[in-house]
Amino acid sequence: MSEEARAEMRHEAEVIPLHGDKGADRQRGDRGTEPPGELEQKIAGALRFVRHRLSGDYQVDEFGFDPELNDRLLMPMARQLYERWFRVEMLGLENVPDEGPALVVGNHSGTLPLDGVMLQVGLHDHHPAKRNLRLLGADLVYQIPVLAHLARKSGHTLACQADAARLLGKRELVGVFPEGFKGVGKPYSQRYKLQRFGRGGFVATALRAQVPIIPAAIVGAEEIYPKIADLRPIARLFGLPYFPITPTWPMFGLLGLVPLPSKWIVAFGEPIMTDEYAPDQADDHMTVLNLTDQVRETIQNMLYDLLRRRASIFF
Repeated sequence: MSEEARAEMRHEAEVIPLHGDKGADRQRGDRGTEPPGELEQKIAGALRFVRHRLSGDYQVDEFGFDPELNDRLLMPMARQLYERWFRVEMLGLENVPDEGPALVVGNHSGTLPLDGVMLQVGLHDHHPAKRNLRLLGADLVYQIPVLAHLARKSGHTLACQADAARLLGKRELVGVFPEGFKGVGKPYSQRYKLQRFGRGGFVATALRAQVPIIPAAIVGAEEIYPKIADLRPIARLFGLPYFPITPTWPMFGLLGLVPLPSKWIVAFGEPIMTDEYAPDQADDHMTVLNLTDQVRETIQNMLYDLLRRRASIFF
């Protein structure tokens, strides 16, 4: 074979593989430019979150609300209960404004106050404006070290008119349960029967701030820990409003703390406007009492409607 032929073969041997692998090279290049997968994105997000926490590169407001911690850690944990355990259905979200202040007023029940957390998850995840509900909690919540810290971080604050007025002045969506411990700790025999709404402090707050009151009815919470008895001596010993006995607690120990998987429905009613009243009518006892009764009656009727809508306790 001549030198010229051998040189031509060497040239082909060098060139042909390059052209032959062109498609493979393109595929490898395409794979290299693909966006990271869902797992990689989650890992990267988790690393950024940890870096921010360690460096102190995050913000909290004057009440202790930490939006990053709430979105990254607290909401995902509560979301599992919301979506998989209680299978919460939200109705009437169009009655909650997309922006600006409003006072969401709901019924309270369940022995442990999970209803507030589920209400918060629903508005955070499913409202068109993804609103953060700033719940007003009882003093007892803020006397328990770890719980108090988590409550503040998730946007909760004390159930007092001063804090409520400050939040509404900042155009926040505020949530309150006027029944308090009378509602959350009532026996199962009184389920879905609203207790007294106190002295109407929430109405006076709404009147002074001239914000709408959004009635909220929650069905499902009554069945998670059916309270069949109350050990009052133990409750007094530990400074608790009640010490519940349920079909699973304390008989089954820690397992008895697992809530029953009841079917939940949450509905928001049409806003009750307060701007047709003068702000100083917040000091008028009859005006406050009449509006309180109107809100309470509205929520009670909504509860009856939702109970008829629900097929059964667990479905």
